[in-house]
Amino acid sequence: MKMKNTLKKLIPFAIVGVMSGATTFGAINYFNEKSNNSDFSYFAPKNNDAKYASFNMAGVGDDFVKAAKMTVPAVVSIKNFSDRKTRGSDQDMFDLFFGNPFGGSPKQQQPPKDMPTGMGSGVIISPDGYIISNNHVIAGATKLEVVLSNKKSYVANLVGTDPTTDIALLKIEEKGLPYLNFANSDNVEVGQWVLAVGNPMGLNSTVTAGIVSAKGRSIDLLSQQSRTPIESFIQTDAAINPGNSGGALVNPNGELIGINSAISSKTGYYEGYGFAVPSNLARKVVEDIKQFGLVQRGFLGVVPLDLSDQRQVAAYNQQKKTNIKSGDGVYLIEVAEKGGAEDAGLRNGDIITKVDNTVVSSYYDLSFAVGSKRPGDKVAVTYLRNGKANTINVTLKDQKGGTSLRSKADLTVTEKIGSEFEPLSDKFKTDYGLNSGVIAKNVQEGSEISKIGVVDNYIVIEVNGKPVNSQKDVEKILQSYTGNVQIKYVDEYGRITTRGFKMP
Repeated sequence: MKMKNTLKKLIPFAIVGVMSGATTFGAINYFNEKSNNSDFSYFAPKNNDAKYASFNMAGVGDDFVKAAKMTVPAVVSIKNFSDRKTRGSDQDMFDLFFGNPFGGSPKQQQPPKDMPTGMGSGVIISPDGYIISNNHVIAGATKLEVVLSNKKSYVANLVGTDPTTDIALLKIEEKGLPYLNFANSDNVEVGQWVLAVGNPMGLNSTVTAGIVSAKGRSIDLLSQQSRTPIESFIQTDAAINPGNSGGALVNPNGELIGINSAISSKTGYYEGYGFAVPSNLARKVVEDIKQFGLVQRGFLGVVPLDLSDQRQVAAYNQQKKTNIKSGDGVYLIEVAEKGGAEDAGLRNGDIITKVDNTVVSSYYDLSFAVGSKRPGDKVAVTYLRNGKANTINVTLKDQKGGTSLRSKADLTVTEKIGSEFEPLSDKFKTDYGLNSGVIAKNVQEGSEISKIGVVDNYIVIEVNGKPVNSQKDVEKILQSYTGNVQIKYVDEYGRITTRGFKMP
């Protein structure tokens, strides 16, 4: 009898539970059906891989309210207006990283001129309007609009970008703005709580919580926009989706520990793996841009082989008929003449295992440890030679072999416009009916010349109406030039186009 009474008491709760579950399931189906007919269908799952997520009780005792109140006002929405075609969704590196989540080629469309072609996030880092974001958020923009959490909007000026780290610096004209302080990302611990704040999928001022899943992650993402990428991401399981790019990753004190940049996903949206540029690296980049107008980056002067990449090692062994063993560290294929490494005594065949306090297990560890330094800085390099460990001090140099810091005024013409040039052979000119021309090489993502559509292997035939046949011709025309530059070039389809930009 007692058991019967107990069951009777539990039946109403069971019914409520079933009803609640049915209501939830019905709501999920309803919103999934609705999303297929809305602008959000791009982000809706098209397969049955979705799984229920259990509620994590471990964080209930942690109060994130203070951190959220500090962070939300300092995180902005960034609208990218450009003249290129887009899908109308977040123009960012998510597509480059995991491709079109639904297969096939994305449908191209040209949005109205008053509509942004891409959207992302940014973080105010000073009360006078400096804003940090991702390079891929602002790439190709002819106009950038910043919208604060209070809905007030501004046209932003692009101060500078660094494709190597995927960081960009913007400026709006305002005073007394809320802002975030940089924390020391070296002190971040795996397992600590973090908040991700941004504008995912058009949902402004969204706050999500998670933990630091790993540090020093490389995902081979930035090599698509830089020849010398620096990747040492903070990995987090805080929900990050398209639109979060450029937003804040903060600790429970509301301090900035990273700039959210990418996710790893098979579907194109959050699956538990988000990546942020560490605050120490981001801060160094924006300080360089503010002070010098460009990023000051030191180089060892070596050609490395990543021993942690078995495929890379195997390919090198096959090509060079060597028997190098894979493992941790970076094997020096070549040490450049008059570089910092050669000056300090490093040789071909040495294996770098540590730089200062950073253990070098892969190429990305090396690029982060060295690339976050400036020319003229000294680093302690530990290396193996014939199985014996040695440590030497290396003075880093820039790519031109100098140790002095440079400003924009010190840059060469090709550095300013973002491309090098190689001459065309006379035979090529004859075969294709050209009287002049140079081949664009090593075109930098986000550079002035890339913004007008020039990429590697396009042929530039005229600069400011004058024929060019060598890099010296280009430099002579643009040396000390400060006006609008007109470039006539031939694309891969043989079409001739003339477009211009203002000389930096």
